Amino acid sequence: MPERPIDVHSIATIVGGHTQPADDYQGDVESIIRLHPEYPLETLQGIEEFSHLTVVWHFHLATPDDVALHARRPRGNPHWPATGTFVHRNHRRPNQLALSFPRLLRAEGRDLHVTDLDAVDGTPVVDLAPYFPQMGPRGPVTTPAWPEEMLRHYWDSASGR
Repeated sequence: MPERPIDVHSIATIVGGHTQPADDYQGDVESIIRLHPEYPLETLQGIEEFSHLTVVWHFHLATPDDVALHARRPRGNPHWPATGTFVHRNHRRPNQLALSFPRLLRAEGRDLHVTDLDAVDGTPVVDLAPYFPQMGPRGPVTTPAWPEEMLRHYWDSASGR
């Protein structure tokens, strides 16, 4: 069976918050997920009852030339193992999509005020939903040691540097 094309469009845009991509110091920054006007307000009805969202967004500042389909060391660190494209969580992926779980502060019309969203101002959002813990990982979660070392300062506040 031939592959069916996927038609994905932006449903919202990030307003404010981070102004440029960064590897660390993503915490304590507020931004807005602004739903596009073609989506009725009713599509957000009830969202304010949730503390966190699941947000799928596009690395819009990346280019197709940034895609790297090979193993490499995270952040170029020689102390961490070379790992494949699908073991990284950055813009070098084929579809250049990211997944984040920001805290919802409040909903005001089309604006969802959030904190701890690691996308930048102007980022297109392709999907969003409330976070359901029941849909999260089941059973023990395991990872190698290098992500904890690499992300030690990821959610630190930029003002606390």
